[in-house]
Amino acid sequence: MRLTEAEISHLAQFRGLDERDFIQQFTRLRPDRQGLALMDKPNGECVFLDGESCAVQPVKPQQCRDFPNLWNFPGFEQTCRAVPKLVSEEEYRRLVAAATGRAV
Repeated sequence: MRLTEAEISHLAQFRGLDERDFIQQFTRLRPDRQGLALMDKPNGECVFLDGESCAVQPVKPQQCRDFPNLWNFPGFEQTCRAVPKLVSEEEYRRLVAAATGRAV
């Protein structure tokens, strides 16, 4: 999951870390070398997946929030067990706009 600077700041604060420590412990350089991404566990799961729950749910990055409703790749339905149910892209966009006052 790619991260913005603001997301790094929010995640670090949520975890009780300064940004530098958060970056060292939980991020890696993206393959395109254009920023940072969350590390994965050795089994490929998100480092913040705790059983079937997201350990950083209140501050999870936008790319995570958009998953799986704005993603489309083979098998995406099986990738993140922390998502309780899928909704259509249209419904997802409506819900986000209603909750945040901004369009996705």
